[in-house]
Amino acid sequence: MSNSPASSRLALAAAGVTVVLWASAFVSIRSAGAAYSPGALALGRLLAGALVLGAVLLIRREGLPARGAWPGILVSGLLWFGAYMVVLNWGEQEVDAGTAAMVVNIGPILIALLGARFLGERLPPRLIAGMGVSFAGAVAVGLSMSGEGHASVLGVVLCLLAAIAYAGGVVAQKPALAHGSALQVTTFGCLVGTVACLPFAGRLIDEAGRAPLSATLNMVYLGVFPTALAFTTWAYALARTTAGRMGATTYAVPALVVVMAWVLLGELPGLLTLAGGALCLAGVAVSRSRPKPVKATAETAPAPVLGSRRTRGRG
Repeated sequence: MSNSPASSRLALAAAGVTVVLWASAFVSIRSAGAAYSPGALALGRLLAGALVLGAVLLIRREGLPARGAWPGILVSGLLWFGAYMVVLNWGEQEVDAGTAAMVVNIGPILIALLGARFLGERLPPRLIAGMGVSFAGAVAVGLSMSGEGHASVLGVVLCLLAAIAYAGGVVAQKPALAHGSALQVTTFGCLVGTVACLPFAGRLIDEAGRAPLSATLNMVYLGVFPTALAFTTWAYALARTTAGRMGATTYAVPALVVVMAWVLLGELPGLLTLAGGALCLAGVAVSRSRPKPVKATAETAPAPVLGSRRTRGRG
């Protein structure tokens, strides 16, 4: 894992692309989800993503990843590309958007804890503090979005399962990136998720024949950009930092969703929404910051050695 300034800047840029595209997904899901059932939407999205990723993989001639990458690819494919997308789509039909956002944003916290437990990653105080601030912001955004919406117990449980699947998928993907490229790990993870969702093929075919063109186009958009492109840039960045820091970065998504809903949907955010978005961004900044190196001072400098020329008296 390279820690050079250039590599760090590229990883940060890749993470930024991921966050922006994942935020845009919420706008597209609103349209596609009205015409497609949860499983059909997940399968359609994954099919579009797998086709794009497979074509790029063939053009680049990267081939199959090493054997050591496959356990992580299989687990992340089943949990993140498969279970997460289906369960989240289902959960968002049972609860309002605000409640879903609050529950799913437990995911980055779980990523940090699982990363510490299974990957041996440190939990620096700045990361913990930043995640706390961001989660408070996500709760504020969620409360402001909830309004008079509904929240069933089933929906909350489904969103919680989505958060767990998301966290487990990220932690499983991290070691796979030591044996395969970001494109390889993403492509074959997407293929695993696609195969897992094939039982929904019949519903996808049936619903595609009745869905409006706008819903189908949004489903394709979800597959090409928030899945194929964003998951690849995510994997690129994840290979160059810890799972905990990457998870904390996704707390910028709620703030961007607020801005996009304002610009694209004309949904004017309230003061609580704006405050929550600001907290999310502030927490991300704190979690990704690094403590400044301590400069040597008179108090911290090593004591002079007795008998040296500078300490010997002249008398």
